[in-house]
Amino acid sequence: MADPSDDYEIAGELYSAEEIRLKVEELAKRINEDYADRAPLLLIGILKGAFIFLADLARLIEVPVQFDFMALSSYGSATKTSGVVRIRKDLDVEISGRHVLIVEDIIDTGLTLSYLQRNLFARGAASVEICALLNKRAANKVDVPIKYEGFSIPDDFVVGYGLDYAERYRNLPYIATLKK
Repeated sequence: MADPSDDYEIAGELYSAEEIRLKVEELAKRINEDYADRAPLLLIGILKGAFIFLADLARLIEVPVQFDFMALSSYGSATKTSGVVRIRKDLDVEISGRHVLIVEDIIDTGLTLSYLQRNLFARGAASVEICALLNKRAANKVDVPIKYEGFSIPDDFVVGYGLDYAERYRNLPYIATLKK
């Protein structure tokens, strides 16, 4: 059986490793300023795509932080979300009264993050903000308040820096577009 990812290849670099590094530094600086008096901050990385972004961002955050991870999936066809969210890996820590920063690789429709933000508030979080490296604004179906946004990108399929297609390309140090 052929690997479906064999039908795709890198079309071109969208953001270089250097551009990403500078953007992550900028986001970390803003987070440090905003949370200087509200630490410890709980960073929640959304698996799997955000793990590289989270690691780089966390090393630049100077306020006390703690970490946890969640894995979410929305059901529907392969190219479209149904808006129904399933938590595949939940938090291991209590968040009641905590300041939470969701760290996400990319926002597409916004439906999953909108659900997650409401869910974390319902669990008693003192605050829940979102930090996303990439935002496909043209694909957004709901208005998700993104406090820390890296890059706004066109509605193209992208890989690299944690983002994948069929579990490939996550290890690229840059972000690239994919073509058939």
